[in-house]
Amino acid sequence: MRDLLPELLEWWRADRDVGLGTVVATFGSSPRPPGASLIVTPDGATAGSVSGGCVEGAVYDLARSVVDSGVPVLERYGVSDDSAFAVGLTCGGILDVFVEPVNRSTFPELEALAADVTAGRPVAVATVIEYPDPAWLGRRIVVRPVGVSTSTLGTPRADSAVRDDARGLLAAGQSATLGYGPDGERRGEGMRVFVQAFAPRPRMLVFGAIDFAAAVARVGGFLGYHVTVCDARPVFATASRFPAADEVVVDWPHRYLAAEARAGRIDGRTVMTVLTHDPKFDVPLLEVALRLPEFAYLGAMGSRRTHEDRLRMLREAGLVERELERLSSPIGLDLGARTPEETAISIAAEIVANRWGGTGRNLAGLDGPIHGIPSPA
Repeated sequence: MRDLLPELLEWWRADRDVGLGTVVATFGSSPRPPGASLIVTPDGATAGSVSGGCVEGAVYDLARSVVDSGVPVLERYGVSDDSAFAVGLTCGGILDVFVEPVNRSTFPELEALAADVTAGRPVAVATVIEYPDPAWLGRRIVVRPVGVSTSTLGTPRADSAVRDDARGLLAAGQSATLGYGPDGERRGEGMRVFVQAFAPRPRMLVFGAIDFAAAVARVGGFLGYHVTVCDARPVFATASRFPAADEVVVDWPHRYLAAEARAGRIDGRTVMTVLTHDPKFDVPLLEVALRLPEFAYLGAMGSRRTHEDRLRMLREAGLVERELERLSSPIGLDLGARTPEETAISIAAEIVANRWGGTGRNLAGLDGPIHGIPSPA
């Protein structure tokens, strides 16, 4: 829903009804993740997607019907449904899509939510998508890291349980459907709540202002990262050389990373690429990076000989094998890359495979679901 907020807010401010369909759960080889949304505007136009095209027509019709009735609907599409091929979901997956009317009355918190998302402040929305009493459907609370929501799902106990769990998902930057008893009992059944987390963009730190860094910055932005390029040499670290980066920092890499860590701006979603392959920059930087409590990925460019020399210097600096095992070097997957752009794709491929537990092998040579279960963070 993040990308649709500006258009959704425009109709909301005009006090017009919009149909909103959101993927709240997926099973098997589903084409879009939870949180993917489709809106149907009052003039019949659409924006977004819940399935990459497979079931858009069916969700469109349902959204128009939901706007007319004012009653939200949870619908399942997939191979277990006799109408799967009729609606076009032939990819083998299953989607649960929650379709609801959105207006000032049903979603009074939308403007404040949009302001948080635009400003990069973490916020989550918890929406009741299944409940024995239909009057609960579509009720929601907006959850922030601190403070109490002014809205309610229906009871203080349900609010408390959902709010606590939503904060956990928000801290991890994850969206999920959670199950409870009718009053928020964690061991009960009857209520399902979809929590959509809007965390700030994850960070990609690119150390080394070289041609490869420019290509990595471009692909990092494409993947949705907030990209920072850092180098101690001001003649190379310029905004004009790295137009795709969100920021370019002139500082010694190890000093910059240590400051960012102290400020709490390095977390379990942060990826770091070390591209200078110059020991006076790389070794102090890797000393800091490998001792960080958490990060998602750390890769360093260089030949195998360069890597062995770096490992020797890092061991001499006191790092132990458990810490050194966190480093991916030589960086990237074996794609046969030669150019900076091809190398950037190789690095991005390793980051994606690391995030989701992929093998890096040809899908044609593998069995099982295409979209696997993400590996634990």
